[in-house]
Amino acid sequence: MYNLILMASKPHEWTHDQFIEWWRGEHAEVTYGLPGLRRWHHTEVLERMDEKRSAGWDGVSILSFDSKEALDAALASDEWKKAIEHVGDMKGSRIAVMGEERVMVAEK
Repeated sequence: MYNLILMASKPHEWTHDQFIEWWRGEHAEVTYGLPGLRRWHHTEVLERMDEKRSAGWDGVSILSFDSKEALDAALASDEWKKAIEHVGDMKGSRIAVMGEERVMVAEK
């Protein structure tokens, strides 16, 4: 799998719960149609191990594709453009990284 990993924080004027509801609801509806999307895991940040270094993040999404080429095609698609437009000028923060997944411990 080749993954797009997004870590995001809410806009200052939103509550954490509002942001998660938007991300998993309204925004997810726009995102589900990405071509080649094989899997999407989302984690709501509920606890932090180190408050000083980890403060400010509300959630993490991992969107998985078969290959880098499949992810590149998704990022070039009209569906991706719609997802970006849906985010608009939201004032939250994000980190976006991409890379190849390696399973280090298989499901038990």
